[in-house]
Amino acid sequence: MKAAPFEYVKPATVDEALQALEDHLGMARVLAGGQSLLPMLGMRLMRPSALVDINGLAGELGRIEARGSETVVGALVRYATIESSPVVSERLPLLQHIVQYIGDRQVRNRGTIGGALAQADPTGEMALACLVLDATIVARTTQGERDIPAADFFAGSYASVLEPEELLVAVRFPLAPDHCRFFERGRKHNDFAVLSVAVAASRGAEGRWEGVRIGLGGVNDRPLLAEAAAAALEGRTWDDATIDAAAALAMEVVDAPDDVRAGAAYREHLVPIHVRRLLRELAQGEQR
Repeated sequence: MKAAPFEYVKPATVDEALQALEDHLGMARVLAGGQSLLPMLGMRLMRPSALVDINGLAGELGRIEARGSETVVGALVRYATIESSPVVSERLPLLQHIVQYIGDRQVRNRGTIGGALAQADPTGEMALACLVLDATIVARTTQGERDIPAADFFAGSYASVLEPEELLVAVRFPLAPDHCRFFERGRKHNDFAVLSVAVAASRGAEGRWEGVRIGLGGVNDRPLLAEAAAAALEGRTWDDATIDAAAALAMEVVDAPDDVRAGAAYREHLVPIHVRRLLRELAQGEQR
């Protein structure tokens, strides 16, 4: 099947892109890497009136910058750039590690962080990383910018709070926790995740853990933080009993789907097992 007819717009500046989105009254879609959008157009799951190709805006949207304690990643930064960036390696090791689980080399050469977030795939690796790292998504219109915490950005399966005329222009990350772990289970290599888990925390005085964040993907209609589980670990040293209790509390946010990749019961079975395993690795300082 071919895509339905649409107008192709290639803006020379971000302002031109924003004007195009406004002119098409919410019926335009933004083309960045195209790894998710183009197949949806081909199957006519989307029928936009216009496609706004922002690939020529890498000078404005394709940079990774260290700004004091923050790290700012432009929306057009590609996965492959994140994977090889020394700035990301030093400041956001979880983000760099997670990228390796996305697709194959061809996908990582084209896909972008902004496109991944706008797609809002509930199993998406970038979405989970941004959530656990407490990122802020920057969206812009012709009227100005707004900052959206990652925890408020995802509205449901393949849905975000972005308005039709808004362009995602950057992602801002605060200082990352000192320690992190990630796990993903899929049916096969390059398939969508059945379950993903990311944990991050810093070890403070007397071995007490601070800034604990536990994120789950694939077990709800959006990636979510297991806040009760993290609260049970915050400010404490961790023993097996503490970790087991936190792993059980992680189930509070699980509302797992039944789909062609796995049943809800299987996903629910996996959650406490892998949350427990990652927390133990973190506590014991195991290298992966």
